[in-house]
Amino acid sequence: MKKNKTPWDFLEEFRGKDFLGEWPTVLEMFLITAKRHPHNTCLTDFEGPDGSKNTLNYTQAKEKIEELGAWLVQNGVKKGDRIAVSGKNSPEWAVAFIASFFAGAIVCPIDYALRENEIENLLKTAKPTFLFIDEEKFTYFSEETFDFKTFSLSPKHADRYVYNLRGDKNLLAPEIRPTQDDIAVILFTSGTTGTPKGAMLTHKNLTSDTYIAQTRLDVFSTDVFYAILPIHHAYTMQAVFLEAISVGAEVVFGKSMAVSRLMKELKEGHITMLLGVPLLFNKLLAGIMKGIKAKGPVVNGAIHALMGISYSIKKIFHKNPGKLLFKAVLKQANIYSIRIAICGGGPLASSVFKAYNEMGIDFVQGYGLTETSPIITLNPIDHFKIESVGQYFFPYMEMKIINEGDDGIGEIAVKGPMVFKGYYNMEEETKKVFTDDGFFKTGDLGKLDKEGYLILSGRAKNMIVTEGGKNVYPEEIENAFQLYTDIEQITVQGYIENKDTKSEAIEALVYVADDVYNRLGLEREGNVENEQVKNIIQLIISTVNKTLQPYARITKVTYLKEPLEMTTTKKVKRLYKTNN
Repeated sequence: MKKNKTPWDFLEEFRGKDFLGEWPTVLEMFLITAKRHPHNTCLTDFEGPDGSKNTLNYTQAKEKIEELGAWLVQNGVKKGDRIAVSGKNSPEWAVAFIASFFAGAIVCPIDYALRENEIENLLKTAKPTFLFIDEEKFTYFSEETFDFKTFSLSPKHADRYVYNLRGDKNLLAPEIRPTQDDIAVILFTSGTTGTPKGAMLTHKNLTSDTYIAQTRLDVFSTDVFYAILPIHHAYTMQAVFLEAISVGAEVVFGKSMAVSRLMKELKEGHITMLLGVPLLFNKLLAGIMKGIKAKGPVVNGAIHALMGISYSIKKIFHKNPGKLLFKAVLKQANIYSIRIAICGGGPLASSVFKAYNEMGIDFVQGYGLTETSPIITLNPIDHFKIESVGQYFFPYMEMKIINEGDDGIGEIAVKGPMVFKGYYNMEEETKKVFTDDGFFKTGDLGKLDKEGYLILSGRAKNMIVTEGGKNVYPEEIENAFQLYTDIEQITVQGYIENKDTKSEAIEALVYVADDVYNRLGLEREGNVENEQVKNIIQLIISTVNKTLQPYARITKVTYLKEPLEMTTTKKVKRLYKTNN
């Protein structure tokens, strides 16, 4: 049997009939999958009675999507109109998203964690015809006077519930559907106050990235993806939702990262593809290691020795014995069914990456930005490099390093079918992020090795320059603390050490974990800078400092009363001011 040259070779059977462009649109991709896998489970949540499972197969999901699409057309939605969707992860969110394309509309996914006035600011820019929103914010947006009409993603508002909006399917004319070069989504990367910045991604951007990513990672119609991170974010939307519907896999929608709920959904959902951010994987691993340590020094030592042997076998023979060796450990953590774990949204400590691989879970790191749909590198399972966020997708895209320093580090720039069209109504901002030869400047720093693997250093705007002219990347230092559970949050920045020379040194902003205060029998209030607390943290910082170059060592620690604000992908918003 002839092996497919690319993961999208099967599309030739549908070209000219089910889609006309080089790539199908998101809608066409879903309809092709519904034709190929009509009885596969498509959308699942645990919102049934007593937390039971609700599922829709591809045929049932298609029915709901067509009904809502027809209703949108019937209610005056025209090609190019915007439809905003904001809510917790749910099948209803997914149905509203795809149905919008039947009317030729552009979807504006909005972070549900934002305050009402922040969402309002984004909506003023998006100017949607309709807003689909979840139950907690439904009343505010339905009772205020807006230029859009508000409908519900929750059955608690039955008269405006998304599943109850059904139109005449005869209105679904092919000519009103989008083409591959039409804008599919506007993703707001900032601007909850002031002027919102919305990245415009076309259907071609999204679907090309969906299929091209599969050149580095096999996904199957039998896979079960877990959408635990917010689906409005490009990472979850693409790497979970679109990847799943491109092959006929199942998406399980998680609504909360509460440990008990997470464990239940991992176990009962039979998850095979777990996508998360460093924080999620660090917490899972910390729990596993705590359980192993509790079994005593002999068992702890034996398991760590086995982990080392397992890793060596995997690297040398490309066989994965860990699943067999650590079956009991993985089952207890409810992650035995996981085939692949993927980390994005920030660099993961090498030690964490290695630990999962040692225990038999194929662990993949990736990299991308909203503006690149977002995936542009993935670490192949059979040839991964622990220090890298993966190999870029040549020959389907280009990547280069511009303004490269002596250390090979410079700004990462990319060109390819997944690169966005520009920022919504921001011509000047768009021009600034492209080179004269059409490469998108990511704003991230890194270097490429000879095989096209990318090693990240950090954000260009976060870089610290020391008195000796050395470049220090805060993210690299922060990553070294990922397995120290006594530190809940650490953020590194430069501070002016010498006001005369204006030379910068390294400061760490530390939010101490609750567990430290509990162990010491202290309340956080009034004890943020308690000497015992500081001794525990200083020991960790001294240990990490020994692993760093002298110019990158932390010389000042500021203890935080409150944690710094985080994004939905659990990265600190670097909006703080330096206390120089």
